[in-house]
Amino acid sequence: MGSGKWIATAASIWIQSTVGGSYAFSIYSSVLKSSQDYDQATLDTVSVFKDIGANAGVLSGLLYAAVASVSIHSYHHHQNHPWWFNFVSGPWVVHAVGAIQCFLGYFFMWLSVIGVIDRPPVPLMCLFMFLAAHAQTFFNTANVVTAVHNFPDFSGTIVGIMKGFLGLSGAILIQAYQAMFKGNASTFILMLALLPTLVSLVLMWLVRIYQVSSDEDKKYLNGFSVVALVVAAYLMIFIILENVFTFPLGARIATFIVLLILLCSPLRIAMQAEGKDSHGMSQASYADRTELVHDPTSLESEKPTGVDHREYHRLSGDAGLLETAPSNIILPSGNNMNILQAMSTLNFWLLFIAMACGMGSGLATINNMSQIGESLGYSTVATNTLVSLWSIWNFLGRFGAGYVSDVLLQRRGWARPILMVFTLATMAAGHIIIALGFSGNLYIGTVLVGVCYGSQWSLMPTITSEIFGVLHMGTIFNTIAIASPVGSYLLSVQVIGNIYDKEAGEDNSCSGAHCFMLSFFILASVCVFGSFVALTLFFQTREFYRSVILRRLWHFQLQ
Repeated sequence: MGSGKWIATAASIWIQSTVGGSYAFSIYSSVLKSSQDYDQATLDTVSVFKDIGANAGVLSGLLYAAVASVSIHSYHHHQNHPWWFNFVSGPWVVHAVGAIQCFLGYFFMWLSVIGVIDRPPVPLMCLFMFLAAHAQTFFNTANVVTAVHNFPDFSGTIVGIMKGFLGLSGAILIQAYQAMFKGNASTFILMLALLPTLVSLVLMWLVRIYQVSSDEDKKYLNGFSVVALVVAAYLMIFIILENVFTFPLGARIATFIVLLILLCSPLRIAMQAEGKDSHGMSQASYADRTELVHDPTSLESEKPTGVDHREYHRLSGDAGLLETAPSNIILPSGNNMNILQAMSTLNFWLLFIAMACGMGSGLATINNMSQIGESLGYSTVATNTLVSLWSIWNFLGRFGAGYVSDVLLQRRGWARPILMVFTLATMAAGHIIIALGFSGNLYIGTVLVGVCYGSQWSLMPTITSEIFGVLHMGTIFNTIAIASPVGSYLLSVQVIGNIYDKEAGEDNSCSGAHCFMLSFFILASVCVFGSFVALTLFFQTREFYRSVILRRLWHFQLQ
């Protein structure tokens, strides 16, 4: 069977499931510290470059726009190219660059840990860590943006699936470590150098943009969603049991084999979908969809009830881009902007600030989870379980927000930023619960914060693709993602760190609810502020969603 967009989706899921090495830093941080004779401050410095690399994905977005847009443009204009054209353009180029960085970063880190090369200076080790983590942005950009191209009518769902499997990849890699290399963290670093590299190099040729749409897209996307939920539930149960019981080697291998079988499920769904599509397919091309965005007046005769005919101008704060439109023309705001055009709009900075509040406070929470549990008297097992389960809550937020936002948009007509308002407000409630310090508070607070933190990672790219266009989506959403380490530094170091040091006193230890109470009330206030910023974005884009996005979705549902 020839490859198609469903095989491409399955390949992207597998790549996403293996590239989250930055989420497994806790596994090899100890051997890195001891082998390089680092103190805690130096290890934290190396870790900072991990966070920067994993979030600074602007270069991956620029590369994707350059190599993928060429083939899209040639398709729209019916240009013929020589046979070798597909080998120098397309998402595979982005995967290949990511694979090179991943291998170089982790491989040289492994060589230094086992002593094959001389102990590198700290700046050079920071470079190795940066390259290893930076590769993740290339894999993520290639998979997420290609998926949005292939499923424009269900962008929230497909982004949630892709981001969800990336969130689970840390837990998946840790299970591989537990089954094969437990107690040998240096070999785990070598695995991180080889596994994502080989998987991406083998599968990257299948990840392509396809200009077709099927009437049953939603059905098979739901199948991928079920697989994601089953994998997450399986990992959650095993993580809990693993923190309570000690499993023998045979049991760990058996459970990992079951996990691999579950991860093979997307292939079966993809083959069923490709077989169905080969018998009958709605030939709605990507070019047609793009034309509808550029020329929505073609839908005037098919206008649904409930969409008024009012003038639409400057609705998204794009100064200079839109002029007052005649009442019979709806001009789409912010379509296919490049990064400089997007940064000149109010919407970009509203989204950036909201993400700094949500992502920054969520990352600050998980970075300090061990110290919070210790100060509140939680056992080591309980604290480790909470940290391990963070990846599950993160996944549920990523997947759930994407899926629910699609449902709310298509069935209720709610602009996607409204869900960002609700999740940021809920995250504030989670921070307040952690701040209060009552018995069992972390079990509730970490679930709320973890789910809402994960939701920002699927809502932000989807909203970006809708209000700024898909063409430069990778560059723009990776630029906005820089808000995560910026917000984390301000809230984790400047707020939590400084306040904890004052509460701890000279012995550098603190016990009781007061240790983090003020910090998390501040984090809650930041999330409330972020919720109001997201509400402003909702009002800024509400008419655009109703007049352009909903009309486009309505039109293709009739096909």
